[in-house]
Amino acid sequence: MANEAVQPLAISMGEPGGIGPDLILQLFAQRAALGLPPFVVYGHIGFLRARAARLGLDFDIVSTTPAEGRQRFADALPVVDIEGLVPDHPGHATPVSAVAVIASITRAVEDTLHGACRGLVTAPIHKGALYAAGFQHPGHTEFLAELCARGGTPRLPVMMLAHENLRVVPATIHVPLKEVPSLLTTDLILSTARTLAHDLRTRFGIAEPRIGVAGLNPHAGEAGTIGLEELDIIAPAVATLAHEGLAVEGPFPADTLFYLPHWRKYDAVIAMYHDQALIPIKTVAFEEAVNVTLGLPIVRTSPDHGTAFDLAGTGTASNASFLAAIRLADTMTGPKA
Repeated sequence: MANEAVQPLAISMGEPGGIGPDLILQLFAQRAALGLPPFVVYGHIGFLRARAARLGLDFDIVSTTPAEGRQRFADALPVVDIEGLVPDHPGHATPVSAVAVIASITRAVEDTLHGACRGLVTAPIHKGALYAAGFQHPGHTEFLAELCARGGTPRLPVMMLAHENLRVVPATIHVPLKEVPSLLTTDLILSTARTLAHDLRTRFGIAEPRIGVAGLNPHAGEAGTIGLEELDIIAPAVATLAHEGLAVEGPFPADTLFYLPHWRKYDAVIAMYHDQALIPIKTVAFEEAVNVTLGLPIVRTSPDHGTAFDLAGTGTASNASFLAAIRLADTMTGPKA
């Protein structure tokens, strides 16, 4: 059930050659049956009309403002039109569209920061297609953190993957595996856990969040015989957090921590690197997990999949993760129990 907040959600169109635009259009077409909350799309209106026609979808797509978008949502897809050259070439990265893709994200963040929209859902981007337009970030998450800083020092963005009550956070994100040990610090784990605990309270309504922490090495270092990071870096962070009153435990061997009965003991688990976090969540919920960025002044969610060029323009891609991302953004920006 959509909540009754006045502001709509913002959705950025993502990579035009991928499945993001397809899923946005298909979900809008099913908005009544799915009970979706009002949203406005930030993207190129001509491109969205062309893609809708390609998919055989017949509804009005209108240029609007966020304030008008809520009223138009019942009878037309409201779009904050982003100028640029955006050809409808599904299945192919389109560097020519990079300026419009970056602008759609930037404008959506600005409007959400200023309260015109109550949360942001981002469609997948293709970083390789954006680099020619000056994109210099390792990922979507880091770009959003800089935009939200509004000229100040970017906050530490914390990536969380969620499916129902299963949640996992990688302490290090888009970095080569060989660099993880040197990037992993007690301070990083402390700031990650504090941000996670804060947002679990304020965004998810969990009054006393329980957090599990994975080790870096096999068997969580086995008392220092298979690595010292657990003893020197991770365990001191866990002890400090516990002293602060947080319900944090670990470090535990990752191969047993993500066994479902163990995982479900915690409201979230902190993993040490990208794949250690994403493999378990994608194993249990490949099509339904949601990417949430914590530590920002706005709510941001996204589907936990990429551009899927091979499915773009076919109308056959699963919308489950995108639907879950919209619903989670709606819940996170709605009233807490």
